[in-house]
Amino acid sequence: MNSKLPHLETTIFTVMSQLANQHQAINLAQGFPDFEPHSSLIESLNYYSYQNYNQYAPMIGVEKLRNFIAQKVERFHHAIYHPEQEITITNGASQAIFTAIASIIEKGDEVIIFEPAYDLYKPAVEMFGGVVQPIQLKYPDYQIDFEELKQKVTSNTKLVIFNNPNNPSGKIFTADDLIQIESILKDQNCYIISDEVYEHMTFDGKEHQSFARIPSLKERTFITASFGKLCHVTGWKVGYVLAGAALMKEFRKVHQFNVFCVHTPSQYAIADYLDDENNYLELNDFFQQKRDYFVKGLSTTKFEMIPAEGTYFVSASYKNYSPLDDKSFAQQLTIDHKVATIPFSAFYHDALNEHVIRFCFAKQEETLDAALERLNRL
Repeated sequence: MNSKLPHLETTIFTVMSQLANQHQAINLAQGFPDFEPHSSLIESLNYYSYQNYNQYAPMIGVEKLRNFIAQKVERFHHAIYHPEQEITITNGASQAIFTAIASIIEKGDEVIIFEPAYDLYKPAVEMFGGVVQPIQLKYPDYQIDFEELKQKVTSNTKLVIFNNPNNPSGKIFTADDLIQIESILKDQNCYIISDEVYEHMTFDGKEHQSFARIPSLKERTFITASFGKLCHVTGWKVGYVLAGAALMKEFRKVHQFNVFCVHTPSQYAIADYLDDENNYLELNDFFQQKRDYFVKGLSTTKFEMIPAEGTYFVSASYKNYSPLDDKSFAQQLTIDHKVATIPFSAFYHDALNEHVIRFCFAKQEETLDAALERLNRL
């Protein structure tokens, strides 16, 4: 067999979670909460299951959920998306991103990715014959080099993939950042995927900036988001995509022959749960408290923290502890000290080693306490 991805190994999230299980380590590596979702959400899921909402949902998603998304986006970003033509419910944000890439990328197309980047982007592009042109955002501030972006955008550029707030750095890109990107791309014949799964996890009063707010780019942008993150149910794998009608038409051509539709009772349960806006508007404060608690707990260690402006990750340099590369240090930390993390090099195409690791703080307080006790013994 000729592999389509001959150089690709198992994703770092699976590798580190397996290592954590093998050595009974606390898993602060993979990004999922270890606390229960709200009981009303589970009750609603059970209700719809027992009421026999168990057959195929509409290919584009349950109407009530699509209407909620349209209303939320209009409220927060003053952008209109038609729920029938421009919103599709997906099997998680990853499927939305993969399907968007599949719908537009052809052999030889160039795709700009800002690194550190979620490790789905590059292999998905390459699977369809695209060529990744990375722009590295580097330690410690992870700012965009707009001059490099200008140089990288050419007539061969088909797509730019953007993640805000950024996983893994926790960086939030500002309205000015988006305006500068707009000025570079507005006259170019290319598309955008804006990965906005952490839109409701922004801290210290910072506001999430969406490409839905940029009218000149809206019609050629896929915006992807996650209900798994929004509702603490990552295992349900429910997300969505927004796009202009012409783009969405192409997206749905792929979507219908990929997953066709998404788990029916979950869609109804999520729609009911989000009727109470406090269930998502309070997430910023909820996760900021966890961030602050974890960062305070690490303040007596020799880790040098990177400010986390959003997401549910906080990252740190470990250079005061070890000269090891980040993957080796993360493995050692898991095996010897029983705390699993993610090495930042996994988010760069060339495995750039900045001596930085990522912690997930979306955990119960007792989980964080146990991890902090071990990390303070380093």
